[in-house]
Amino acid sequence: MYCLAGLEGEATVRVRHFAVGEAINGMKRRGFVALAGGALGGWMASARAQTLPVIGYLGSETQERYASRLEAFRKGLEEAGYVEGRNVAIEYKWGEGQYSRLPALAKDLVGRKVTVIVAAGGAEVALAAKAATTTIPIVFEMGGDPVALGVVGSLSRPGGNLTGVSSLSVEVSRKRLEFLRDVRPAAAKFAIAINPASPTSGAQLKNLQTAAEVLGVQLDVLKASTEAEFEPMFTAVRDGGAGGLVFSSDPYFAYRSPQLAALAIRHAVPAITQSRDFPLAGGLMSYGGDFGQSHRQSGLYAGRILKGEKPSDLAVQRVTRVELFINLKAANNLGITFPAALLGSADRVIE
Repeated sequence: MYCLAGLEGEATVRVRHFAVGEAINGMKRRGFVALAGGALGGWMASARAQTLPVIGYLGSETQERYASRLEAFRKGLEEAGYVEGRNVAIEYKWGEGQYSRLPALAKDLVGRKVTVIVAAGGAEVALAAKAATTTIPIVFEMGGDPVALGVVGSLSRPGGNLTGVSSLSVEVSRKRLEFLRDVRPAAAKFAIAINPASPTSGAQLKNLQTAAEVLGVQLDVLKASTEAEFEPMFTAVRDGGAGGLVFSSDPYFAYRSPQLAALAIRHAVPAITQSRDFPLAGGLMSYGGDFGQSHRQSGLYAGRILKGEKPSDLAVQRVTRVELFINLKAANNLGITFPAALLGSADRVIE
């Protein structure tokens, strides 16, 4: 009886050992299957990513400064049927405010053999992309005249591998001087901010000088292409007796609207820029193209090219909407009263 009980106990132990062993082996098999499945899933995701078309996005600034523009671009891309990470990949290259870096960044995108290049945010970006390739399709977004700058040969028939979107921001730079004169009618002199690194600075300065002659005012031309030059520029306006500061159209200025607005407030300088971000940040006025529309249209064009259309068959789009923003709080702090007609024509009045 004792021996039988001992044998029975041994058998029970053996059965338990067998059950535990089987459980461990089962866990190992399931772990292997899970690991293999995960590896396979990762490989398949990687393979899918490799088969997606790739947009090379070239910008003159940082991704943070482009945030609102990128939102508009992605909306246009989605309207064309493409969503980043789902059926298209985007490779970003940022100039971080240094125009001299753009040619090398454009060449890098070409070396990565992207499907299409989006050169958004100014003429300097478009020209860098154009110089980098004659075969990869390019969609540009800029404020100047792409024909005058040599980006394309014609708006209706761009030819080659480029097409894109152009707004009126550069053309209306002279209107900024007129608007500032409207609110400072007694001023005999105004200051003009020019970025000498911009390919459109020469044409804009000429237009502003012509407008100054018509208005009968003098111009002080101030140059700035770095942030370190901003404060001395505002100091010069304040101490030089100018009626206000007119910024030419340039992405470098537009993307630094909060900094410029803070300086305008600190030095009590009436100023007008191209970007609505300036009065929204506390500056006096802005007048320029609707960047939301132009960047959205660049997304639409990128999507159409991904679907097989050729840049040479897509006419350059002109965004003709121009918006005027006025900040009344800034005006009150500066002792400025806006004419009723100017207030009535504003797209937005910030109280």
